[in-house]
Amino acid sequence: MAHAYTPGLKVLHQSEVEKNRRLPIKGEVLKEQGDNVLPNDIVAKTDLPGNVQMVKVSNLLNIGPGDIHDAMIVKNGVAISKGQIIAEMAGLFGLFKSDVKSPIDGTLESVSDVTGVAVLREAPIPVEVDAYMSGSVKEIIPEEGVVIGAKAAFIQGIFGIGGESRGEIVIVSSSRDDEIKPEMITTEHEGKIIVGGSFISLEAYQKARAMKVAGVVVGGFNYFDLEALLGYTLGVAITGTESLGTSLVLTEGYGKIQMSDRTFSLLKEHENHFASINGATQIRAGVIRPEIVIPLDENQISDDIQFESQEIGIDAGSLVRIIRAPYFGKIGKVTRLPSDLEKMESETMVRVAEIEVDGEILKVPRSNLEMLETN
Repeated sequence: MAHAYTPGLKVLHQSEVEKNRRLPIKGEVLKEQGDNVLPNDIVAKTDLPGNVQMVKVSNLLNIGPGDIHDAMIVKNGVAISKGQIIAEMAGLFGLFKSDVKSPIDGTLESVSDVTGVAVLREAPIPVEVDAYMSGSVKEIIPEEGVVIGAKAAFIQGIFGIGGESRGEIVIVSSSRDDEIKPEMITTEHEGKIIVGGSFISLEAYQKARAMKVAGVVVGGFNYFDLEALLGYTLGVAITGTESLGTSLVLTEGYGKIQMSDRTFSLLKEHENHFASINGATQIRAGVIRPEIVIPLDENQISDDIQFESQEIGIDAGSLVRIIRAPYFGKIGKVTRLPSDLEKMESETMVRVAEIEVDGEILKVPRSNLEMLETN
């Protein structure tokens, strides 16, 4: 039987989820292996070096670079405050003194008698990394961070923006076909993750931001509204650093697309449960999918379901999602995997899969598919 390998998109009732929580530079790890953590617990911290300011002391004092050390009244490594005099020179007969004041709060880092420049560094910038999700510390990464593990329901979306967030799940749509309307979002949803059906408009999403909603999980969104939202055209799908305040996870794609029954049912099953979501997306090499992680209590864990998600290939009967136009976001079942190359509209010869979508058979390049992993 024909068999092909394709990336998987997970919709799992139970899974062993592990997350690396690392600092951008070396620092201090605050947790021990085996510690239980909550999403907002700080697991590691460090200080980023402050920004550098260059002050042309010799020019300001009208002296030669070689005389700068005689003019400096602050030593290297000493803390300074904004407006503090750091260098001065007496004028003729000790009159008409001129001086140079610090433009920042920080530290005098170095002085050059070649350029006549004093290098000032602003105060360090503290950086803290939280646990992101409830779980336990599975591994310590010395001076960098930890690996957090948890038994959780795990759902991957197809596209997202807005980075990490967390909150209680609230279902605002009565069915997976319904659109989230602006009037459905109220002040009661502040700090919550709201789940809709097939679509959310730009107006409704902006209302969610105004109501300080933690995140929105919905089937689809208008691609052309992304530019109005972000202020730039999203040419390459690499997201997650946007400062939006409300993460957005699309489970199906662009446009009005009903959320898959498996995904909607799983989220509805966990209504009022606490979840962590991340809208970060990277479609190219090193694929990153937006996600919803719902840690499970011991009484929610079933021995009948295996935690490990197996990376398997697709064959006839596999449930897949199409990830390229013109059928972007559609879900169907593989009916056949022809072994011969076929010519597409672009004139390229590729291996295709025949997919049944809403009773219609579509021929789609296998590279344009991702498998839905479910349990």
